Amino acid sequence: MEVANRIVAEILEGVKEKVQAGIETRELDELAEEMCRQRRVKPAFKGYRGYPRSICVSVNEEVVHGIPGPRRLKAGDVVSLDFGVKYEGFYGDAAITVGVGDVGEKARALIAATEESLYAGIAQVKAGQRLSDISHAVQTVVEGAGYGVIREFVGHGIGRSLHEDPQIPNFGPPGRGPALQVGMTFAIEPMTSMGSWKVRILQDGWTAITQDGSCAAHFEHSVALTENGVLILSRL
Repeated sequence: MEVANRIVAEILEGVKEKVQAGIETRELDELAEEMCRQRRVKPAFKGYRGYPRSICVSVNEEVVHGIPGPRRLKAGDVVSLDFGVKYEGFYGDAAITVGVGDVGEKARALIAATEESLYAGIAQVKAGQRLSDISHAVQTVVEGAGYGVIREFVGHGIGRSLHEDPQIPNFGPPGRGPALQVGMTFAIEPMTSMGSWKVRILQDGWTAITQDGSCAAHFEHSVALTENGVLILSRL
């Protein structure tokens, strides 16, 4: 899983470098797929429950599962990249949100708060803590900064399958759910909006957007709870 997630991190970094005004989102998908071929790994999302591409590219009000296509990015866009691979039977999964050029102070603040909430959640991954301690930490940071926590999509266990139990909501009271134990591996992924937390799915059956059209952000790391504490697998 460490190798799988390092590959995910490397490919996300490569795609991130190509996020610029004028590029089509399908070009980012083609790059991700080519980098998978070079590393002899399988893109985890392609064909998963019928998803047609290798990476999810969600722009502005799109929260998650945006399907790459002919859309051209423009200056000021906020772009979330969600990506995973399968390597020797194990999965890696991570997400980042980046701006195209100068996105403005409000968007930068949303992106920063979302990333901060991810690390607040990861900090709760300790033996003996409860699963919902992760959820509560994420919600506290996001709502404390004045943003909405998307509730329809959650983090999850990860390992020999892309999505495993348990589900990890990004909201809720602390001290609930199973106790965390050494050997557990999770994908923690806060998704946020500048406005309401409510979303709707577009006609493509995949792309989730904020109901009020407000800008969204998404960060994700896959982590492992080891005897020496939490290990962030998908960080370069």
